[in-house]
Amino acid sequence: MPPAHVLVPLDGSPLADDALEHALETFDCRVTVLDVVAPLDAGMSEGGVLEPGEDRHEAAIERADRLVARAREQAAAVDQPVETAVETGDPADIILAYVDDHDIDHVVMGGHGGPASGLTRRLLGTVAMAVVGEAPVTVTVVR
Repeated sequence: MPPAHVLVPLDGSPLADDALEHALETFDCRVTVLDVVAPLDAGMSEGGVLEPGEDRHEAAIERADRLVARAREQAAAVDQPVETAVETGDPADIILAYVDDHDIDHVVMGGHGGPASGLTRRLLGTVAMAVVGEAPVTVTVVR
């Protein structure tokens, strides 16, 4: 059965853009784009890419707003509206909670490799691996 509501988490990476493109091309249903702003003291936060200062959280929120606006433009280009959301917290935890709280029945997300140990982590990335392992719905990882 095709999904009725697809969630596409964004992080500003080309793989996340590819995941959104895949979702828009593949599914004819409600699509929500979610950007998670990780707390600035978290290991995988926008704090690593933003200048130090008091306005870092505000800058992270503005970056998230730009990402979801870009996603709306990408969806409009193929004449498919998307809903958008910006949440703050641990990315994997927020994605999983969003699935539970918003009747999501499919997640499409980009996967990231990295220097972390273990083949699975290198192939999928930490957040994608957590979502694949814990989500109660189908997860498509775009690489």
